[in-house]
Amino acid sequence: MNKQHLLIIGYVWVEPNSSAAGSRMLQLIEQFLQQDFKITFASPSQKSDKTYSLKSLGIDEVSIQLNSSSFDNFIKDLQPTTVLFDRFMMEEQFGWRVAENCPKAIRILDTEDLHFLRKIRHQQLKKSEELTTEALLKSDDAKREIAAILRCDLSLIISTFEMDLLKSVFKIDKSILYYLPFLLDKIDENQIESWKPFEERNHFVFIGNFYHKPNVDAVLTLKKQIWGLVKKQLPNAELYIYGAYASQQINQLHNKKEGFIIKGFAEDVKEVVYNAKAVLAPLRFGAGIKGKLTEAMVCGTPSVTTKIGAEGMYNNLPWNGFVTDNYNDFSKKAIQLYTDENLWKTSQKNGVEIINQIYNKENLGLPFINKVKEIQEKLEQHRTQNFLGSLLQHQTLQATKYMSKWIEAKNK
Repeated sequence: MNKQHLLIIGYVWVEPNSSAAGSRMLQLIEQFLQQDFKITFASPSQKSDKTYSLKSLGIDEVSIQLNSSSFDNFIKDLQPTTVLFDRFMMEEQFGWRVAENCPKAIRILDTEDLHFLRKIRHQQLKKSEELTTEALLKSDDAKREIAAILRCDLSLIISTFEMDLLKSVFKIDKSILYYLPFLLDKIDENQIESWKPFEERNHFVFIGNFYHKPNVDAVLTLKKQIWGLVKKQLPNAELYIYGAYASQQINQLHNKKEGFIIKGFAEDVKEVVYNAKAVLAPLRFGAGIKGKLTEAMVCGTPSVTTKIGAEGMYNNLPWNGFVTDNYNDFSKKAIQLYTDENLWKTSQKNGVEIINQIYNKENLGLPFINKVKEIQEKLEQHRTQNFLGSLLQHQTLQATKYMSKWIEAKNK
């Protein structure tokens, strides 16, 4: 068999220090490189000073254009065996071009998280309403993202909650869904022994990319609802807020006297979390699994979060700290973790169990690559059975394709 060639179409260039999505992409790349895939990474977005050099891993980097037939020529020449779309928006833009010009390539969608779920939750929160099945089924965003999932040969779903939602509410066939959470290193005894002990750790930390609305909301919640109660009981404690792309709204919350410290971008996220006594993440809406919370576990740092924060992340294992939606309770739990060494150590152990049982890449990586190869070998049969997917590829339902062709013609 010829060498496998993977084309990744990135929504953005990879920034592992800025977002969980960036780390996730690097984890996927690592799996394909280990199986000796040649990889090309293409994106229509602009690079930033935080962009990771994929060339250092031997990966070709290519800039591509939206709404341009230059992509058709590019992919015809490339002839990849596998195409991975980073988020559904890239499948909408380029999926039909891949299907037309490279029909034998297996098309995989990495959802990152279900965008429509995060959006609908945000809308419901603004109206002080609960998330309902009806709201999900009526959503245009859901229709777009579900259509992209159906058009692909396989979609990678990051959380158990989202996996259940797609199967139960949207009735998506499990043959085109694949549960693949973060792929992390197993935590061994040497690592645990190298962690800073309870008495050498200080302060609380929140970390998150501020382009991401749930993170902005969580920091405002910390400031308005939670931190005052904690600070009253722990006058020497401080809360450090880290994250890329902090806005003026976030920077204005900085208050040294209150111990509410805006730090901005962290060059080394791990170091920041290693030194903290606890991570606080009062997320009120969102989707997927939260990199800040797996990061906490990997660094031996307990956390307090909400039901949405911990959703789909820990199966039935005990959390590495506390999960509560009540702000008074949230503050009390934060204080308990900060002051009770035995509770803190038990929480830390729980985090190790979660990482080693659910996110261990040694157990997850190879079965995933084998699944890709299995679909490749029976691609025609696989697509025939995905009737709704082939229906959506049918010419009468190609609105995005014709819109793109129209924009291209207009640009000339």
